[in-house]
Amino acid sequence: MELRTLRYFLAVAGEENITKAADILHVTQPTLSRQMIDLEKELGTTLMLRGKSRLTLTDDGIFFRQRAEEIVELADRLDKGFWM
Repeated sequence: MELRTLRYFLAVAGEENITKAADILHVTQPTLSRQMIDLEKELGTTLMLRGKSRLTLTDDGIFFRQRAEEIVELADRLDKGFWM
């Protein structure tokens, strides 16, 4: 799992919409959808329930979002520490 994938997941979770997240991330919607499907396969669980215009995180998705936020925050702090 790559840090980029965590950032993608957090964008999708924040927007509650893959198309909107793809626009923000400057990637295509199919690419982002594939990333989320691959992430769920890698973890062996469903992270989000996809509706017509919005998605909802599952309990596993909520847990994963919390951990992903922590990891991304730590990575950002580490990166900033080397450039100060």
